[in-house]
Amino acid sequence: MNLFEEISDFPINILPGDGIVNYYGAIFSQKESDFYYDYLFNQIPWENDEAIIYGKLIVTKRKVAWFGEKAFEYTYSNRTKYAKLWTPELLELKQKCEEVSGETYNSCLLNLYHDGSEGMAYHSDSEKDLKKHGAIASVTFGAERKFLFKHKVTKEKVEIFLEKGSLLVMKGTTQDNWLHRLPPTTKVKTPRVNLTFRTIEE
Repeated sequence: MNLFEEISDFPINILPGDGIVNYYGAIFSQKESDFYYDYLFNQIPWENDEAIIYGKLIVTKRKVAWFGEKAFEYTYSNRTKYAKLWTPELLELKQKCEEVSGETYNSCLLNLYHDGSEGMAYHSDSEKDLKKHGAIASVTFGAERKFLFKHKVTKEKVEIFLEKGSLLVMKGTTQDNWLHRLPPTTKVKTPRVNLTFRTIEE
């Protein structure tokens, strides 16, 4: 299933079933997108991500940062992170996503991909710290990239092109039934900043 075609009626659930992924298109103007990209790229305290896979410590080229309403603990890939407190700009972005999606979020994992050679393998966001079946809002600034979903049983795939300033929201049983990934590409030479607003339950 290919969703590169222009979508005129937002939001649209891009999944054929077993979950909800609403795509809203660009919710920020060109000027807003450029402002937030510049701020996020230059002002966020980025760190290389770490994961323990088969007992080995892997350090990624991709960089991450973790923010929230308090110093949440968040564990994934056998590594625990502690949230920094919201900046005013991140609060603005969170509130915009909440207004558009009708959901609420208390934390955000930010990702910096320096170019198309950096991506993310298929996975589900199903860590025990996350609210079960809670919404995850994904915002894109900078480079526009293809994003893929694959059904865990049928292996059906759905792909979408995430434009600059766009919002995509995964919720319901999506993480139970679908994997998602950001595939690497040689066509993209510039950075992408991705924010994933989510809800941590303690």
